Amino acid sequence: MASVKDAVKETLVGGSHESNDAQTSHQIKSNFLRHARKDEETGDLFMSQEDFINAIAPKHEDYHKINREHYGVLFMVADRRRTGKVTLSDWATFENLLAKPDAEYEIAFRLFDTDGTGTVKWDTFKNVYDLSKSSDSIPFDWNSEWASLYTGKTKHRHDMSYPQFAQMLRGLQGERIRQAFHVLDKDGDGYIEPEEFQRIILETSKHKLSDYVLENLPSLCNISAGTKISYATVRAFQNIMREMDIIDVVVREATHNSDDGKITRADFLNAAARVTRFSLFTPMEADILFHFAGLDAPSGRLSQKDFAKVIDASWRMPIVAAGQAASDAAHKAADKTKSVLYSVLESVHHFALGSLAGAFGAFMVYPIDLVKTRMQNQRSGRVGERLYNNSIDCFRKVIRNEGFLGLYSGVIPQLIGVAPEKAIKLTVNDLVRGHFSNKETGKIWTGHEILAGGTAGACQVVSDGLQLKSHSAMLTLPPLDLHQPSGNCQDPSPSSG
Repeated sequence: MASVKDAVKETLVGGSHESNDAQTSHQIKSNFLRHARKDEETGDLFMSQEDFINAIAPKHEDYHKINREHYGVLFMVADRRRTGKVTLSDWATFENLLAKPDAEYEIAFRLFDTDGTGTVKWDTFKNVYDLSKSSDSIPFDWNSEWASLYTGKTKHRHDMSYPQFAQMLRGLQGERIRQAFHVLDKDGDGYIEPEEFQRIILETSKHKLSDYVLENLPSLCNISAGTKISYATVRAFQNIMREMDIIDVVVREATHNSDDGKITRADFLNAAARVTRFSLFTPMEADILFHFAGLDAPSGRLSQKDFAKVIDASWRMPIVAAGQAASDAAHKAADKTKSVLYSVLESVHHFALGSLAGAFGAFMVYPIDLVKTRMQNQRSGRVGERLYNNSIDCFRKVIRNEGFLGLYSGVIPQLIGVAPEKAIKLTVNDLVRGHFSNKETGKIWTGHEILAGGTAGACQVVSDGLQLKSHSAMLTLPPLDLHQPSGNCQDPSPSSG
């Protein structure tokens, strides 16, 4: 109840700085204290910019896409009072901000809202944006018609609220690509060189693409006739970049439904039509996706692994991962040994389960086998007299003369004979199915299923043949009952009926 009272009190009359700290989650406090330092003058804990970077970007992580130093720009967001220090309260606010679904847009908004007024001034936005660009970057015209649609004409600029800013930011990359294409298309024929296309993408979207795609950008000219890249191709490529998450979903769905885990361009478009409400990808966009994903697989049928080189921005080239490959090689021998041992243990496990299943089945139906065998082998005490009139009469007399356990007379030898037979059948079936099943999808062709069942049945026949030899003294019994133990055939005295 105390926590409810404190919450109501803070809601109505506010709370002290200490009470806010007390409500900060333990994890947030722990993260802050791990990197904070003490102010020599006030004794308060705080993070400097270096401490902040260490907290959000540990030195041992991989920063080949975005330089670690660039994370320092987030310090400007966390340092709300612009004091050069991030307190526990600032840190808690920053972590809460990161947990929001629109964190990317809100962080960008706070970077440009330098006054903390809740709006972004046009001049401030333009100045901060230009500071992040180098002198040799492709120029961007802020007086274009596109910019005026969001902020008004040159003489009528207005501040942007958060929703307006976020919407403008979403369209900014497309406008940058459009203007860059216009600048580099000096002939005005709607085409640029592959190297110029690569420059556009490196300046606008480098962090969103894998090294594999970035290195092969000039090859995009090969999807059509000629050696240059059209504006339509550039826009199609941009759409592919923007829809990477949807592409990942479509690829997973399509490869999952494929027998061999691979898909064609048509399979992708069909899956996209099922997954999305509207037709999301144009033929050119599908061509671009399959071009980059299939550079190492010219067959046209691609697996999920092939698409990962395009979809996953953190995908590294094999040369870069050579160190990891060496480490993997060191474990290969041990893994192979473990694999063999696992296969042996798995076979033993299947054999044991098969034995138990066979023994249990034989145990449950043994009374029926006993009655059947005694009915087949009954001998009359005198001419014209039968020991059992029918199966029910036999069942009743066995219980009356031998007790309930008499129904299981001689069951142990039966279990010893049946258990290995069933175990061999089930184990062989599992082995054959496992050999022919697809290792990724687990699917198996119907013909291979029939082969597995036939092979298992053949092994069972061989097992029955061995049991036939061991019971040669009982050849007078019906063939299917040669393995029945002699306990099945003992008859009560004629007078017992």
